[in-house]
Amino acid sequence: MATTIAATADVDPSATIGDGSKIWHLAQVRDGVVIGENCIVSRGAYIGSGVTIGNNCKIQNFALVYEPAVLGNGVFIGPAVVLTNDQYPRAVNPDMTLKNGSDWEAVGVSIGDGASIGAQSVCIAPLKIGTWALVAAGSVVTKDVPDFALVAGNPAKRIRWVGRAGVPLEDIGDNKFRCPVSGDMFHQISSNQLNHIEEGNS
Repeated sequence: MATTIAATADVDPSATIGDGSKIWHLAQVRDGVVIGENCIVSRGAYIGSGVTIGNNCKIQNFALVYEPAVLGNGVFIGPAVVLTNDQYPRAVNPDMTLKNGSDWEAVGVSIGDGASIGAQSVCIAPLKIGTWALVAAGSVVTKDVPDFALVAGNPAKRIRWVGRAGVPLEDIGDNKFRCPVSGDMFHQISSNQLNHIEEGNS
């Protein structure tokens, strides 16, 4: 499948765009970016220098993905999401000279396979969003998010567990949870760890 890049998109020649991916109007993809296959970078989105994005990802309108973010496969970034990269932001140094690239150290957000970040959420680097996790719209994430966790609020806290279908799991007792869509079973090991129970295991 052919790659599509809109005429108004600004894609650096050094960026690598996988087969079947689409870069839409007014999106900016900086130098050294690697985008996998079958991805969508929507209108007005910004992808910073050297960011890595896996296959089958969706970056929605006006999302800001600052370097050195790393996105796994199947990641969803909602409209106007911000992945930050500066723990202590300043425009100037203590002597009031303008900061440049050598005056600070970029830190990134890492997002695991299948995870989703809801609209207008802000992820404060450095942190890791676990596989199949779900960040509710409007959240401010300041700490690592476990696999399969649903987090919400400011600061974001885990409020439920979710399965791969993205819906909250049902608590069936004895620290076990079931996905109402797929029937997949999970075992809660601790307050921050949920393990998928493979078929035939308990």
